[in-house]
Amino acid sequence: MGEEVEQQEFSRADRTRHREKVRRCLDVFARMLREARFDTDDPMTGLEVELNLVDDQGDPALKNAEVLEAIADPDFQTELGQFNIEINVAPAKLRQGGLTTFEESLRRSLNSAEEKASEVGAHQVMIGILPTLAEGHMSVASLSSNPRYLLLSEQILAARGEDITINISGRERLSTTADSIVPEAACTSTQFHVQTSPDSFAAYWNASQAIAGVQLAVAANSPYLLGKQLWRETRIPLFEQATDTRSEELKAQGVRPRVWFGERWITSVFDLFEENVRYFPALLPVTDDEDPLEVLESGGTPELHELRLHNGTIYRWNRPVYDIAGGVPHLRVENRLLAAGPTVADTVANAAFYFGLVRTLAEHERPLWSQMSFQAAEENFHVAAQQGIDAQLYWPGIGQVRATELVLRRLLPMAHQGLESWGVETSVRERLLGIIEQRCLRGTNGAEWFVDRMAERHGEDVYDALRATLLDYRERMHTNEPVHTWGSD
Repeated sequence: MGEEVEQQEFSRADRTRHREKVRRCLDVFARMLREARFDTDDPMTGLEVELNLVDDQGDPALKNAEVLEAIADPDFQTELGQFNIEINVAPAKLRQGGLTTFEESLRRSLNSAEEKASEVGAHQVMIGILPTLAEGHMSVASLSSNPRYLLLSEQILAARGEDITINISGRERLSTTADSIVPEAACTSTQFHVQTSPDSFAAYWNASQAIAGVQLAVAANSPYLLGKQLWRETRIPLFEQATDTRSEELKAQGVRPRVWFGERWITSVFDLFEENVRYFPALLPVTDDEDPLEVLESGGTPELHELRLHNGTIYRWNRPVYDIAGGVPHLRVENRLLAAGPTVADTVANAAFYFGLVRTLAEHERPLWSQMSFQAAEENFHVAAQQGIDAQLYWPGIGQVRATELVLRRLLPMAHQGLESWGVETSVRERLLGIIEQRCLRGTNGAEWFVDRMAERHGEDVYDALRATLLDYRERMHTNEPVHTWGSD
């Protein structure tokens, strides 16, 4: 969830001072881009996974503080809800076996953490939305104890001036309200990070936007919320609504949402940070003492605290990241639109598909985004979230096509090519992209498996069926056999 902040109140003067500081940071960032101050050699990739916690019956376990104390591993961190934790996997170079390293590290860490968490009555589940969440879990009492979360909740509700409204129509319809941002905690994701040079950033971000719909279609994994079957990737509309600071009147005026696909292809990373500053007031106007210009002119690397904190409260599905490692600044695209799971193998296969495909498209002579409107990419994104692996998507030169056919005939070869360019071994490419291929051939993913399994329990109490299905899911998750092999036995 970003940088730590203390619980506090903000005055009008705080907001004015913060706005001035953010703009000063933006000016310094622009100068750093002009002066080529960034690390561009041998780019790293990264992986973060958000997890849900359940008890022995499959109900949410509001125990993240106890679980983290038991795990005692700095790679595991708190998340927004008491039924969430997050693991940050160490960055790696793909040409040095990074995908295998991610998989082995993630499995080892999760197995160890599961053993320790079970001692306090909690178990980890990798799924986009915990299907056994009920209305009673959607209160401020479910927020983690970190002051940042309560402060963020208060600021979003204050900006809205009214309770948060959730309205989602899918197979069934859900309409509810919340007096905190806890519904956001229901959305757990996997985040892929790819480091780029400033010159390449726009191409990587544009490519990430262009393939967002395809990613969602093949990896959808959150079909249920509050006992209702909704979208195949219900996280998308839920997250968009759960952090919306706009009243109905502001929506009607065209004010932009904080959970944002965007509205145009970009030519520079600066475009995104400049949009952040221009369109979005600060939610957490915390001002640091650093003078970024003074630091830069003295030969140092400015932290740009305010710009980074502000960026962390604007929830782009592909987010720009400014960060510092070893005293040297770098840029990353953070691809954050997929759910976790169902298994580690599935998660790393999703990573392989993303890293390979985005590289091929970003480095192609004729950019895909020069042949496709931004609106078409956004429509693909929402259609795929709604329909999952059965989605029909638009693709340049083809028109409307089934997502599975598009992946099998055109995109998997591109992903192989991209991974080869990264230096990924043939056997690793074939194994991981083979998982994506099999999902498409069999027309199944996490969301489809869960819905099909629930259909077999038709007639049972819905929450009893959800608990039983989730326990079945959790058991299969631990086998690390990809979801396309699960069947219904």
